[in-house]
Amino acid sequence: MTCPDIFELSDGSFAVIGTDMTEMLEGALPKDAGRADHERIVVITRETLIAAQGDIPVV
Repeated sequence: MTCPDIFELSDGSFAVIGTDMTEMLEGALPKDAGRADHERIVVITRETLIAAQGDIPVV
């Protein structure tokens, strides 16, 4: 089974499984956004983010 997902790693970081859209979206980033060579632009659905909201701690 495959699907978009967001999950917390043991060190407290979050990992995102989604569609790699780096090539398509890199030119559309806001002027104050950028990415390093080792980073990718990953897209998840709105529904995935909303479903994960309850699992993301509020600090």
